[in-house]
Order: sequence, then structure tokens, then C-alpha cells
Amino acid sequence: MNGIKAIIERLYKSMLKNVKIPVLMILVPLAVLTLMYLVFDVNNNTSIRLGVPDTTNTTFIEGMPDNVEVITYELAPVLETLLDADDLDAFVTIADKSLNITYKNEDPSKTPAVQRAVEKGVQAIENERLERVISALPEEAVLSEMEIETSYLYGHSESTFFEKMFPILTGLLIFFFALLFTSIMLFRERTAGTAERILSTSVRRSGIILGYLTGFGLFMTLQTAIIVLYSIYLLDMNVTGSLAFVFVINILLALSAAAAGIFVSMLANTEFQLMIIILLITVPQIFLSGLIPFVHIGDWFNGIGYGFPLRYAGEALTEVIIKGNGWPYIWNELLALMLFITGFTVLAILKMKKYRRT
Repeated sequence: MNGIKAIIERLYKSMLKNVKIPVLMILVPLAVLTLMYLVFDVNNNTSIRLGVPDTTNTTFIEGMPDNVEVITYELAPVLETLLDADDLDAFVTIADKSLNITYKNEDPSKTPAVQRAVEKGVQAIENERLERVISALPEEAVLSEMEIETSYLYGHSESTFFEKMFPILTGLLIFFFALLFTSIMLFRERTAGTAERILSTSVRRSGIILGYLTGFGLFMTLQTAIIVLYSIYLLDMNVTGSLAFVFVINILLALSAAAAGIFVSMLANTEFQLMIIILLITVPQIFLSGLIPFVHIGDWFNGIGYGFPLRYAGEALTEVIIKGNGWPYIWNELLALMLFITGFTVLAILKMKKYRRT
């Protein structure tokens, strides 16, 4: 125990000598999170420019959503040049019983939005026809108006894409910077000869690894608390479930990253190797953590995500923050994160045999 305490004290003295690094490790994730908030904190009403002939039924145009700008054309245009020249997303022509749409499709994400907008316009025409039919019926045959009530299982009408990304993005930032900070700090310990001096003492290999993990873990707990509180109280992110579970999940994720960082620092012989290994661990998790919808990822590749801690943390955070669920829904993810911490710690202890056989 005294050996572990001594390693923790020495680690924090080293951090205080170069205080810029731990400060940046706190400020940079906050800056990235703020930037993502500013970029994605908008409703999903994509701005659309739609071209139509000037003979188009005005009811169709008036039925368009507010985010659609309709431009009318007197003469039949050449669509191959018009869509690019006038920056249109689509051109729509309506005959008696047919509708023709030419999509620009430069941005495929806008095409479904155009489809929905056109459907609303067509629905407006159908509603107008229905009203004419109803008005022609005897007064006693007129149907009563239907009242429509809208509710949301998760979120609300003003929910933004950032709110969907927020749980996973927070976990990704915590994991990446914890992994980066831990691996670089310990790699410098090795290259500076400090680790070798510790290895020459009577402290057991397990004690050395646990000392580093505890020291880094305390700092990661502080970093995690700052990121979570900053997101909730300054970026005004809504947490539906228990805030305590949010802290527990993120702290376990940070500890798994710290344990992985200790192991990674022992694998690399140069800084270049260190950065390559960090990227190999982090980049796949960007695609497999849930930031990109799983329906857009092949099943065989999607399954690889369960070999990374961020997948479990992302699912647990989504359950708590968005769905408001608790222990029965996240206990298996928490268990997986603890297994990752244990596994990386054991691997680091075994790897230390390369430097000392005691």
C-alpha cells in the first residue's frame, strides 16, 4: 500500500511540474464538445430549394413546410443545368394524375426531406379535394373534424441531433483524452527513466500498475465530472435518468481508457508507434459506438463494436440520458466496462515482465 501511495504522489508531482498538459486535457474536451454543440444544436428541418412550373397548383405550394423555398419557372427549363445553376434540390412537375420529381441528390441526406415536403404538398391538394366533396354533401352528412394529439416517447418537438449524439460523444471524448493522456504520461515516464527506477524498488508489478491506475483514475474522475457538469449546466443538455448513473458510467469508461493507456504505453517503443496504436484503438470506435446509425453499418462490422468499451458505455449512457432507464437496463454494460478495466490491468501487469521479472 505504501508503494502505491508513493507512486500516486510521484505521479502528481510530475503532473504539477508540467501543469499545462492536465489543464489542456480538461479544456480541450470542453472546447470540442462546445464546437459540436454549436454545429449540431439545430432542428432537423433541412433547408430545401424546390423548383416548380408557374402553372403548379397554388395549394401544392402553400402546403409546403416552412423550411422549403419554392421557386417558380415560366418556361420549361433544362434540368441538367437548372438544378446546379439555381442551387435547387429538386424540380417538381404535376399533371392531372401524375407527379414527376427530378432530384439533384448532391447531398443524399436532403432527398428524403424533399420527398416528405412533396408528400405534404400533395396531401394539401388531396385535402382541398376532400373539402370540396364534403361541402357538396347534405349538411347532416358533413363529417366532424378530427383532433390530433402528438406525443413523444423520448425527447420533445424541439429535440436536436446533438441531443442524440450527446451521450456517445461525451463518452468518446472522455475515452479518447483519457487514453491519450495516460499513455503519453506513462510513456514519458519510461523514456525519462523514472519507470525503471521504480521497477528497481521492491514494489510488486501489480502494485506499480495499480498505483498508476489509481493516480490516473483520480484525475480522470475530476475530468469526467467537469465535462458532465459543463454539458448539463452550461450547454443545457437534458438528462432524463439518474445523474449518478451518468457519472458512474463515464468514470468506468475513463478507468478502462486509463488501463488501456497504461498497457499501450508499454507496447510502444517510439512516440510514432504510440500514436498509431492510439488511433487503432480510437478510430474504429467512432464508427462502432453509435455516432453513425447502426443501420448504415454492415452486420459483420457492427459486431466488432462489442470488442470495444465505448460501445457498452454509449448504450448505457443512451439508456440513462435519453430513455431515463436505470440499473435493470445498464447492469450488463457496467459489468462489461469493469471487465475491460480488469483485462487491460492484467495485460499491463503481464507486459511489465519485459522490464522486470519479480
